[in-house]
Amino acid sequence: MSDVTGPYAPGTPCWVDLMVSDQQAALDFYRDLFGWQGEVGPPETGGGYAVCSLNGKPVAGIMTAMNPDGTKPDPTPPPVWTSYLATADVDATEKKIVGNGGQVMMPGMDVMTLGRMSVASDPTGAVFGLWQAKDFPGAGIVNEPGAIIWNELDTSDTDAASSFYSTALGITAAPMEGGGGYYALNVDGRTVGGMQALSNIEGLPTGTPSHWLPYFAVDDTDSTVDALIRAGGNVLKPPFDMMAGRMAVVQDPQGAVFAVINAMGPESA
Repeated sequence: MSDVTGPYAPGTPCWVDLMVSDQQAALDFYRDLFGWQGEVGPPETGGGYAVCSLNGKPVAGIMTAMNPDGTKPDPTPPPVWTSYLATADVDATEKKIVGNGGQVMMPGMDVMTLGRMSVASDPTGAVFGLWQAKDFPGAGIVNEPGAIIWNELDTSDTDAASSFYSTALGITAAPMEGGGGYYALNVDGRTVGGMQALSNIEGLPTGTPSHWLPYFAVDDTDSTVDALIRAGGNVLKPPFDMMAGRMAVVQDPQGAVFAVINAMGPESA
């Protein structure tokens, strides 16, 4: 079991959460699909933010879409998974983001005694979160079935993204051997994620924006996809074999996109 007991190094993906219009429906869906346990939280957690657990360890968050002031947005934004990158100082990192062509979409805010967060976008438009840990370091379990195993940046401009993440967050990109245009994202010499050009992805709908895509580990990709379909989900890219294992890209019943993989290669979160 890949339990995480210490803090995440700055630049490392450390948490993922899902914003949807129907929080309880999402909690039920991911409980059945991945075995997560979670319930609507108290109002002070940000409108009932739910921290889901797997094997007793925090694995991901699920929240209801709402404005920063607690009101319901109109129109409701599309459901989306957000990958959070660890930082030692949210406010200092925000300055680097803006200074290197990115945007701060939700300025730094304290989350009780758990930590400090913000939401930003890189120069290619990919949205990501920042997390400065205090009492809560992030995901307590990774690289196990039902847990996050990989975070991937799919971008319209790999050169611009490489420069931005290196300067603003200390994440360096290097071509992955045999990857056919795929890049490893590294922090202090350790691979923590991947990056590829949107143009490198077959079958991607025209106009798909740059984005971070979370991958969740599963024991059996095909049976997981079958279960997802039965629960009302949608398949964007059916199961296929690739260098790291057998994967698929899917949507939950509310439309949030994620990948599942039965990994056989190097595993990083």
